[in-house]
This record gives sequence, C-alpha cells and structure tokens, in this order.
Amino acid sequence: MDENGDQLGVLRTPEALAKAEEVGLDLVEVSATAEPPVCRIMDFGKYLYEQSKKQAEAKKKQTVVEVKEIKLRPKTEKHDLDFKIRNIRKFLTQKNKVKVTLRFRGREIVYADTIGINVLKQIGEAIEDIGTIQQGPAMEGRQMVMFVAPKA
Repeated sequence: MDENGDQLGVLRTPEALAKAEEVGLDLVEVSATAEPPVCRIMDFGKYLYEQSKKQAEAKKKQTVVEVKEIKLRPKTEKHDLDFKIRNIRKFLTQKNKVKVTLRFRGREIVYADTIGINVLKQIGEAIEDIGTIQQGPAMEGRQMVMFVAPKA
C-alpha cells in the first residue's frame, strides 16, 4: 500500500524501497508470514507516536481497584465501630474493595460465633446502601474476615 492506502500490487523489494524513498516515507513490513510479504509505505515515527498516544489514552481510562483493610476487635466500642464504618464507606465511595478483619486474642475466640458474627453483620447492615458483601464472615485462624465491594 502507498501513503494514501491504495494498493500498489506485487513489487520487488528494491522497487518498493525506491517508491517509499521517492515520497520521503518508510517501507514497513506489516505481515511477514503472508505469501508474498505485505508491506506498507508510511511514516513509521508518526505511527509509533500515534500508538503510544492510544496506549496512554487507554491507560488513563483504566481504574485500579485496591483492597483496603479495616481491623477490629470483638470488644470495639460503639463510637470506634462507627468511626471504622465511616472509613469503610469512604473507601467504598472511592471504588475500592474493603477487607474487614476481626481479630480474636486469647480466650476471645470463644465468642467468634456470637459476638464476632454480630459485629460483622452490623457493619454489613450499615453499608448495604453503597456496598455489597462479596464474601461473608469466615474464620481464618484466629481472625474472622469479610470482604465488601462497592455497588456497581
């Protein structure tokens, strides 16, 4: 193809190079595996510049979802729990996922099925308008974990 996109047909390499040089552009091999190989007359520097611009534009539209973590204890007081819920809501409005970790120490592990689940349910109810529970409360060793994602 020439610089206007018109087909030139099958040319020998020296002829194609001469045509490209005549118009002051580059001869670029588009498909080496075709028989015969397909080449194009174009400004290769301009082509690379446009490709980098397209990649930059695509990267700009990408969003990176982070997983933020909030750590609690089973005996966290109401005010402190409200503060943690406020932070969870802030993270969800920023389109981040949140991992809520409830850590049990010593004999507190006995209350995992009662107090632990109640605290995580309370958090789930408090953020149900802007978030969804992606993974419900589950024990991982001595801590209970719940994942919350922003609503789509």
